[in-house]
Amino acid sequence: QVQLVESGGGLVQPGGSLRLSCAASGSTFSSYVMSWYRQAPGKQRELVATITGGGNTNYVDSVKGRFTISRDNAKNTVYLQMNILKPEDSAVYYCNALVVRLSGGRSVYWGQGTQVTVSS
Repeated sequence: QVQLVESGGGLVQPGGSLRLSCAASGSTFSSYVMSWYRQAPGKQRELVATITGGGNTNYVDSVKGRFTISRDNAKNTVYLQMNILKPEDSAVYYCNALVVRLSGGRSVYWGQGTQVTVSS
């Protein structure tokens, strides 16, 4: 089982920055595909950013150039650096891990979510 512990959410003014962290359990963290999702009230959950075990990244168009996903395998932690925040970035942000086992089986794990509110 993989446990994900998130931190870093909060209230920030438009144009400000936040850095979200997600600490994962497990001895094979470097092989996990890690993602950040977000969900605003009344809206579908959307994929914000993904980083593979090999370091490849993808972002939803609305955050390109403003958000950066990274990982520190020595700390079993993935980060989401969020800059130039906009009110439409307000949402609950969820950490996600995809774990592929040697057998070919896969499991998906979710953090509890952390609230990000961008408001003046």
